[in-house]
Amino acid sequence: MVGSDALQSIVYARGSLRLLDQRKLPLDMDYIDVKNSVDGWNAIRDMVVRGAPAIAIAAALALAVEVSDLDFIGTPGEAASFVSKKLEYLVSSRPTAVNLSDAATKLQTLVSKAAETAKDSKAIFQAYIEAAETMLVDDVADNKAIGSHGAEFLQRQLANSEKISVLTHCNTGSLATAGYGTALGVIRALHSGGVLEKAFCTETRPFNQGSRLTAFELVHEKIPATLIADSAAAALMKQGHVKAVIVGADRIAANGDTANKIGTYNLAISAKHHSVQFYVAAPVTSIDLSLPSGDEIVIEERSPKELLNSEGGLGKQVAASGISVWNPAFDVTPANLITAIITEKGVITKTDADGSFDIKGFLQPAK
Repeated sequence: MVGSDALQSIVYARGSLRLLDQRKLPLDMDYIDVKNSVDGWNAIRDMVVRGAPAIAIAAALALAVEVSDLDFIGTPGEAASFVSKKLEYLVSSRPTAVNLSDAATKLQTLVSKAAETAKDSKAIFQAYIEAAETMLVDDVADNKAIGSHGAEFLQRQLANSEKISVLTHCNTGSLATAGYGTALGVIRALHSGGVLEKAFCTETRPFNQGSRLTAFELVHEKIPATLIADSAAAALMKQGHVKAVIVGADRIAANGDTANKIGTYNLAISAKHHSVQFYVAAPVTSIDLSLPSGDEIVIEERSPKELLNSEGGLGKQVAASGISVWNPAFDVTPANLITAIITEKGVITKTDADGSFDIKGFLQPAK
């Protein structure tokens, strides 16, 4: 589906789900079997799978595997209720990424409607499985559209540059999605179009998604790339080595304020100071129109061990015993620091003088 040589974090066939254990990358490529929603919840919470689109798909497919051969005794309505409660449980694994709750809501609505006409519980489960499988296919198509729209827009915006060097943060590629990627998908599209000079990636402390995962993908895809420390980004911009920053999103508020991996806000401030364009690339499922601004986005806090121990908390102790820790997984970048938001439906640009986006107005005609 995404190419024989493409990395896949999610390997699915009906009744079977295997997730690439991203905690062991880049040295080991081990897959774990996910047989039910509990396995899915643990895989998401423990960062076996991560990235907002991949989290949503992994959760949906984990439940699809569970119900694929389930000996369920009950009415269609009871089957729909069973699915709905399982989805609510899966949403609790990581609350910041809106893709997961959005997918759950859509799937809950689907099974509730199916229950009105279904003859038995199997019909409910069949409808759910087919919908979850469609999510997997659609994600790859959406990511490729994001890449295409983003590459075309950047080339127009940076028309004076023969080659474009970009900086990205965290991991937004095939490992964070069903395939191809969002922000990294834009980088792939620039590279395939022959206009990418170099991709710079941050290490992305404290879990090192950049050095472990993004660098791994860039090397695998033979894309010219350089890894930098998180703290080197401002110096890189000052030297004029990057024309744009491209990041993903876990939740985008109605005004364009964007929650993404911790450290994104730092990059946006540095980009503004150095007149470097700053882009968010994400599917429209990352947009939460119920939130007027980023002030309402709930930020997940991770285990102190991720800072106290090496390897994102999995290795030996590296910090002083007894020190207190604040470890938010995400921060919020204000809309006034964002140049544009790249989606599968096109690029959202600013229309308001205050530097915010009319995302609702963009999405209505785009439907």
